[in-house]
Amino acid sequence: MSTLGITTPLALLLDLVAAWLLVGALGLVEPNRIRWVARTLFPLGALAALGVAGMGALALTTNFAVQSAVLPLGLPDLPFHVRLDALSGFFLLLLGSAGAGISIFAAGYFRQGEGTAPGLLCLQYHVFLASMAMVIVADDAYLFMVAWETMALSSYFLVTTQHRLPEIRRAGFLYLLMAHVGALGILLCFGVLHGGSWQMTFAAMRGTTLAPAWASVTFVLALFGFGAKAGLVPLHVWLPEAHPAAPSPVSAMMSGLMLKVGVYGLLRVSLDLLHMGPWWWGLLTLGLGLVTALYGAIFAAVQTDMKRLLAYSSIENIGLIFAGVGLALLCRSFDMRLLAALALAATLIHAFNHAFFKSLLFLVTGSVMHATGERSLGKLGGLIRYMPWVAALALIGSLAIAGLPPLNGFVSEWLLLQAFLQTPHIPHAFLNMIVPLGAAIVSLTAALAGYVMVKFYGVIFLGQPREPSLERAHDAGWLERIGLGWLALGCILIGVFPQVALDVAGRITQPLVGAAVQRGPSPWWMTPVASNQASYSGLWLWLGLLLVIGATFVLVRRFYHGRVRRTPAWDCGYPWQTPRMQDSSEGFGQPIRHLFGPVFRMERELPSPADTQPQYRVKVEERFWHALYLPLARLVQRIAERVTILQGGRLAIYLLYSFMTLLLLLVWVL
Repeated sequence: MSTLGITTPLALLLDLVAAWLLVGALGLVEPNRIRWVARTLFPLGALAALGVAGMGALALTTNFAVQSAVLPLGLPDLPFHVRLDALSGFFLLLLGSAGAGISIFAAGYFRQGEGTAPGLLCLQYHVFLASMAMVIVADDAYLFMVAWETMALSSYFLVTTQHRLPEIRRAGFLYLLMAHVGALGILLCFGVLHGGSWQMTFAAMRGTTLAPAWASVTFVLALFGFGAKAGLVPLHVWLPEAHPAAPSPVSAMMSGLMLKVGVYGLLRVSLDLLHMGPWWWGLLTLGLGLVTALYGAIFAAVQTDMKRLLAYSSIENIGLIFAGVGLALLCRSFDMRLLAALALAATLIHAFNHAFFKSLLFLVTGSVMHATGERSLGKLGGLIRYMPWVAALALIGSLAIAGLPPLNGFVSEWLLLQAFLQTPHIPHAFLNMIVPLGAAIVSLTAALAGYVMVKFYGVIFLGQPREPSLERAHDAGWLERIGLGWLALGCILIGVFPQVALDVAGRITQPLVGAAVQRGPSPWWMTPVASNQASYSGLWLWLGLLLVIGATFVLVRRFYHGRVRRTPAWDCGYPWQTPRMQDSSEGFGQPIRHLFGPVFRMERELPSPADTQPQYRVKVEERFWHALYLPLARLVQRIAERVTILQGGRLAIYLLYSFMTLLLLLVWVL
């Protein structure tokens, strides 16, 4: 173990993490002064985030050597170990670059009266960022679990910012419960992985060779624990509740950043700490990922709350990421290194892309809520007239998450499809038949994601305002615009220069799976397989689009200027149309409810024929609640009621328990 130097990137990274903690603590100096907290401390936190991103980028350079150190913290025999390598560097780059945009937005977003005092909120916010960074650089199970639990607790307090509302307290309790259930799986995973030795460091775990059965137990525990944090079906139930309850910058951090920490944990255990496993590891992860992706897209399409819609969309994207992880594990088990590298590269790039476009969209909802006081899609509409900046930046995020070129979402989904299309080369007849079907599920999921984004953007920003109060909406402030613009710029740059992202991913795939996707014949063209099979250039596509738009504008201005005749639009024979006659959120979701009816649990309220003001309501719920979680909750309740009988409140009974325990121990010893 090397000694931590003064000027090493790892030392600078730890200083930046300490700076986050210091910024959070400074919020307690004047906890109720919003200008001190929002206008001073949050921008300082954004600067620290840029520094963290820089240290992560430095770890991805070709001449960077892995750095590790032992910190003078922890317990006497269990000090904290930290390590900076390519995998941790990539996720630090993700954390810092997206976190900087979120922090700048938060500087203009948070106001007095948000529930928790601003200074305390600042402390919780920056402890959350610091704990995520420490999870990523932890090099032993002890520090990993301490940072993991700190991340869970700080995010719980952020979720319950409006703690006076009962529904928010319920959402926070559900989140904390699922977080601890997942943490139990991770703790058991590390307990098996350390192989019975007293060394809890990851270096010792890498050198441990487990029996195949115990290795499989470790992997399943890791998949369970990290899947619960990432939102993998059926462990996702906390996510649609916690995201709407949290303030929008917190929702952006949880969806864009925290879910990726769960992805990092699974990659660290499965591709670094464990040795090569059987093919069914990959098939299990792949199957769960595809089910999660399709499930999230279907439920996102029927939501009427814009934050719940984005929460289910996060489940969909996490499913795509886990599908990529599963495909990489599957190919790695057959020693198909180049295909495993392609699948892993697509996974990493999509994780990075999701951090940008999903954070952007969650922040957009925050601007809309501040401007209108509404988050129900049924009460919004026409905001492009009153919030042009937010509408323009939201359009970039919507196109990116829909997977349309030439933005970043297309790059990763296209790479993932290319990986699926190469799976017939797997030397296994059953897998050759099953795995290529994943390409069809990915395509269906992408189509549904586009459908969802048409609903999201169209209902909120296009058409006419559905409520008179929307005419008083205002655009975002300048700090909010900077934060939104930063994230939108990331969506554009990765789409224009995808080969750079692929080269960065290669720094990680090389040590983990033994191969990297080769650079194409031109730096402007991305050819992940072969140039005669598939190639893509975001730059040339951007130039082509700009050329077509410019030529169209010139032709219209040159040859048709002055010949345009303006007339009212055809109103279908109904001259007295109102905003209520527009396509609604419920109308968008109706085809999906009919097509995937067995997936939903629906309760309808139908009006009577004599009702003078008829109203129709439909409530869409998940079957998991009634088929899995509610029976489990009732079982736990019954067990708890039986156990409480032991607590009779009488001293004689407790002495009897002690006496019986001693007798049993004596019998056992004899």
